[in-house]
Amino acid sequence: MEQGQIKQRVDDLHFFLYERPLHPELFHIHQVKHVEQRRYRAEIWVVGLSHVVTVQFGKQYIAELIADQSELLPKSGLITSFRFRGERDHSHSFSEGVRYILSSQVERMTSNLFPSSHRDLLRYGRTRGMFQTFDEWESDGLAPFTFIDYEAREREFHVHAYHAFPEGQTLLKTQSIFEVAPSRGHAFE
Repeated sequence: MEQGQIKQRVDDLHFFLYERPLHPELFHIHQVKHVEQRRYRAEIWVVGLSHVVTVQFGKQYIAELIADQSELLPKSGLITSFRFRGERDHSHSFSEGVRYILSSQVERMTSNLFPSSHRDLLRYGRTRGMFQTFDEWESDGLAPFTFIDYEAREREFHVHAYHAFPEGQTLLKTQSIFEVAPSRGHAFE
């Protein structure tokens, strides 16, 4: 699959939700972030203008994947998948009080608005979270980028992802919440 090696387009991206971890060999991983809380562990991979977020609650795994459709992606453990279009919300409840919530938006902008939005996110993204530019795909002096910001709370893991596609003057924005019910035990003590 090797995400990041070929130029990606927002129109080709899909959302995938798995009830299992994904193998790193399937991706070209540019950055990795590990987060550990008392009730969960999380790992974020920047894989080109897309990402993988895996959260483990005890023996329960949830993996969010934003990527091109590929025959290499596993079918086992796949809960749902869909192509990104406009705005969309999705939620899924798992066993043992674990819940996943997604809100996504493909925002196509005018040639006047996109450069200022790109610049603002670029400036903000370089100061926090995970930030990766792809200068080799630059268009009109603007480089595509992935910016992932996250917040680890005691019972929730929040992920805000921004994937910028200057060639199409488009931003793909996702907000994900992985949460565990308050009655759940302490998974990693």
